[in-house]
Amino acid sequence: MKRDIFLIFKYSNFYIVAAVLLLTLSGCGLYNKYEQKAEAPADAFGTIQDASAGGESLAEMSWREFFTDPLLQQLIEQVLANNTDLNSARIAVEKSEAALKSAKMAYLPSLYFSPQGTLAKFDDNPWSKTYNLPLQLSWDADVFGSITNKKRASQAVLLQAQMGEEAVRTNLISAVAQQYYMLQLLDRQLEILTMTDSLWGASLETQKSLWENGKAYSTAVNQMESSYLNVKTQIVDVRRSIQATENALCRLMATSPQHIARKNWGSDALHHPDAQGDAGQRMFDTQFLKVGVPATMLELRPDIRMANHAMEEAFYNTQAARAAFFPGITLTGSAGWTNSGGGMVVDPGKLLLSFVGQLTQPIFARGQLKANLKINQLTQEDLQKKYVQTVIDAGNQVNEAMADCQAAREKYAYYRRQVEVLYDAYTGTHELMDNGKAGYIEVLTAQENLLSAQLNEASNMYKGAQAVIALYIALGGGTK
Repeated sequence: MKRDIFLIFKYSNFYIVAAVLLLTLSGCGLYNKYEQKAEAPADAFGTIQDASAGGESLAEMSWREFFTDPLLQQLIEQVLANNTDLNSARIAVEKSEAALKSAKMAYLPSLYFSPQGTLAKFDDNPWSKTYNLPLQLSWDADVFGSITNKKRASQAVLLQAQMGEEAVRTNLISAVAQQYYMLQLLDRQLEILTMTDSLWGASLETQKSLWENGKAYSTAVNQMESSYLNVKTQIVDVRRSIQATENALCRLMATSPQHIARKNWGSDALHHPDAQGDAGQRMFDTQFLKVGVPATMLELRPDIRMANHAMEEAFYNTQAARAAFFPGITLTGSAGWTNSGGGMVVDPGKLLLSFVGQLTQPIFARGQLKANLKINQLTQEDLQKKYVQTVIDAGNQVNEAMADCQAAREKYAYYRRQVEVLYDAYTGTHELMDNGKAGYIEVLTAQENLLSAQLNEASNMYKGAQAVIALYIALGGGTK
């Protein structure tokens, strides 16, 4: 009966001590979980006109829904499968997974087999042969949360690596789409220049005929030929740009240079199958550019989530730095066979058992513990400010992209009308020149103005498409 009372008293004291210890640790906050404290600005987008600021965001669409061109979809899939940078990002995730697995295994004891043999001789005595065949076990008790906080920090590092992979992925999707539409733009410019080459060649022949019949000066022929040759050089430049753009896409795919299959400009709506209007308007129809609310952007953008997980890692590193001020408890033991028992060699060997508990309390570590804690606290403060700046930068990107979309759409109508007017001016002056009622200066000016307007119209259409892609990525699109 007395033995039972003693055991009850003994174990009740143990539970009381354990409860007091747990309450102490809770008060210290060493086991607290991360809670985001950095507040993002509510009006991250600023003022955006002519866009749906509520409801479902454009970024909710998967990239296959957003980019409706099947050739572009196939190109993106090839890049995502073969790109070297994305493969490096995947490897970084796998490394972080391995590090997290190691951090989780830190809760378990370590076990080593360390056999040892000794030959010894004293004076004229015969050689003595001793051996130890122990299994050694060592276990660090995570009483003060050091292992737990390091494990949680490793989890945050893994999440950052995953967000980094998503960021590389979305940037690749954006780069491929922009290069693809650049190819379509260059094809359109080459088409314009080739048509211009044919028309200006005919104008040059007309001017030469007038000069041969004494109805024009040689200077007119020279000026016309100079402009005609300028178009020839632009054709060479555009063809070279097409080759360079195709090569850039091949580098993204990690393949050797080859032709990139593509559709004609404006043959597929960029971001919505219901977009109406002609080829230019369908590329950036603002009525389908739904921005949504900033909270959606915070959930989708990889860089914002990465910044949040960076704060999480810093929080747990700070917790681990605090835990370093508390004692470390290590339990070690060994079991095995030995033929040396207290200096006496016996044969056969006997079973050897040992168990040691060790507590290490830091007293003076040359200021390293305090410095480490201070560094982690400052890192945490710095990352909080960087998180807010990341959100502000993201909102700025959304605002800029939406403004570019609106500007491109407004300018499209002006460019289109300008092309129509200048084409009428060109045909009119050309007829007047054929009848000897207009000089070469008027024809030359009309030709060059028309070409410039046509090229500007095509470039504006590309800028609009580029802005829509930028808006999609800025809102967090491309992660699905």
